[in-house]
Amino acid sequence: MPVPGPSPAQSSPPAAAARPGAHGHGRGADAVTMGKPALPTGPALPFGPAAARPAHLVPFTAPAAAPATAAVPDGAPATGEGPGGDLVAEPARRAAAATATPNPALERIMRGPSGLGTQGLFFFTPLRAPLTTAPAADGPPAPPPPPAAQGRPIPGLYHHPVPEPDPARVAEVSRRIKRWAVDEVQAYPPEWEDQFDGFSVGRYMVACHPDAPTIDHLMIATRLMVAENVVDDCYCEDHGGSPVGLGGRLLLAHTALDPVHTTAEYEPEWAQSLLSDAPRRSYRSAMEYFTQAATPSQADRFRHDMARLHMGYLAEAAWAETKYVPEVSEYLAMRQFNNFRPCPTITDTVGGYELPPELHAMPAMQRVIALAGNATTISNDLYSYTKELDSPGLHLNLPVVIAERENLPAKEAYLKAVEVHNDLMHAFEAAAAELAVSCPDPRVVRFLRGVAAWVDGNHYWHQTNTYRYSLPDFW
Repeated sequence: MPVPGPSPAQSSPPAAAARPGAHGHGRGADAVTMGKPALPTGPALPFGPAAARPAHLVPFTAPAAAPATAAVPDGAPATGEGPGGDLVAEPARRAAAATATPNPALERIMRGPSGLGTQGLFFFTPLRAPLTTAPAADGPPAPPPPPAAQGRPIPGLYHHPVPEPDPARVAEVSRRIKRWAVDEVQAYPPEWEDQFDGFSVGRYMVACHPDAPTIDHLMIATRLMVAENVVDDCYCEDHGGSPVGLGGRLLLAHTALDPVHTTAEYEPEWAQSLLSDAPRRSYRSAMEYFTQAATPSQADRFRHDMARLHMGYLAEAAWAETKYVPEVSEYLAMRQFNNFRPCPTITDTVGGYELPPELHAMPAMQRVIALAGNATTISNDLYSYTKELDSPGLHLNLPVVIAERENLPAKEAYLKAVEVHNDLMHAFEAAAAELAVSCPDPRVVRFLRGVAAWVDGNHYWHQTNTYRYSLPDFW
């Protein structure tokens, strides 16, 4: 991967079944079930031991057995040269050379740790990595993925190109996630199939997680991404979402991630409620798989970031109900919460290792993660700008807010939003470089590489997903 570069984000994480140009109102959230039979109720305690779960909810064996995910020695040196560090970094770095000024400290981050004792810190990700998990025996072979639409990057947007994601992995992740969404959680009805396919979530996640040692690890992130977008679509936006009553819906959905500890009398009713609509079914199942692979601290970290996301949803909904256009500073504050942060925060789980809690909680690391989420989210505002203009009512994004609050024409407001994105990206890269120097723990450097790779992969997906996005005619 190149130097950590800008990436896009979205008014809420991209929608798994987002209808282009739609911002639906009035349809109930449980319209997504479309008369399909209910899922098996499963155990009364949805977060209980794996042995008590239905077979379809017991995911892969713990990732510790996966290759190239050896435990990180506490005293492993972080200097010198080691094999494998540039398998992903070098090709994209060459491609970015024409548009990005090299940052020596950032280059060190992307090279990663090396020297005696650090070989286990590297992930095995050749440019065309072989499948490390065979296709499931109960399904047909994965069809070849369609070629990625080239799209074009937003002129002037600071970003780093990435290698084309491995097509075999893309095809297999795409096959598995569609089977999960249709058969396990019934996340969308047949008439949304083209939208689900157009979302290209397999290509998205393979691009964002080049360090994932197996397909099973990639599926952790893929299920969570789809689940987050089912919630966004059905509760907030395109498919029946509404700001009215959103707080109650989100709170109950959040209990699928953060279980309720209640009395024996009322626990069965709560457990059954987790199967009542597509958003809760999706959250419940995706979290089951995630907690099988994650450590308790990683799971708690993710729950915290999802609570942040839901708080951002509620702020945006409150403004929509009162028809309030926030100040630019207020909008940017909201987008620090309603943003992509839950996605890069699990980069270590998907990579098959753990950044210890005391390292993840460092203020400097929290700043890096926040800036990565903020920059990618503003990039999403920019790529989804024309899509949101076609939706009913006033859809807030940074160019719209700048135009309204600073009395600028649409083009000038959009170009100023590009500058805001670039400032956030440069701040992200500087903060990551400073942290790598001040805390050269190889686990910190590896996590920073993962976040940077996620930022770049996220931009790649937005740029190439011409099914969802088109650029305004401002150039």
